[in-house]
Amino acid sequence: MEPASSPRRRLLLQAGAAAAAQVLVRPAAGEEAPALAALVAQFAGAQPVRAGRVKIEIAQLVDNGNVVPMRVTVDSPMTAAEHVTEIAVFNEKNPQRDVARFQLGPRAGKADVSTRIRLATSQQLVALARMNDGSVWADRADVIVVLAACIEEAKP
Repeated sequence: MEPASSPRRRLLLQAGAAAAAQVLVRPAAGEEAPALAALVAQFAGAQPVRAGRVKIEIAQLVDNGNVVPMRVTVDSPMTAAEHVTEIAVFNEKNPQRDVARFQLGPRAGKADVSTRIRLATSQQLVALARMNDGSVWADRADVIVVLAACIEEAKP
């Protein structure tokens, strides 16, 4: 049993004051969920997924999962010789794992896309970019969601 003055106990008491305490749980870092790994492998095909060049920008702590701003940028000159052809974003725990897909070409000028997404709960997101040479690059982000989206509440 924890002492009354433990940091965890103080957090729980401050967060909920008896009736409705919410506990924030950070997504497990390091390993992807099997379903997420399968989506990444399917997108990559026979290509290895490399870290770098892609940057996913999303808040680490989100108050409301219903509308979460997200931005993905890829370091590419976007010329006919070297450009991004596709950007995909996958998530770990939403009912639909394929969050967004963007088709690009050299006339896009820059590989920079943004949108708003829904997140069912705290989870990991993976942004992937396919280059015109077939290489696949990725970045990952863990997001903590306080008020989940995509979940229906029972009505009294």
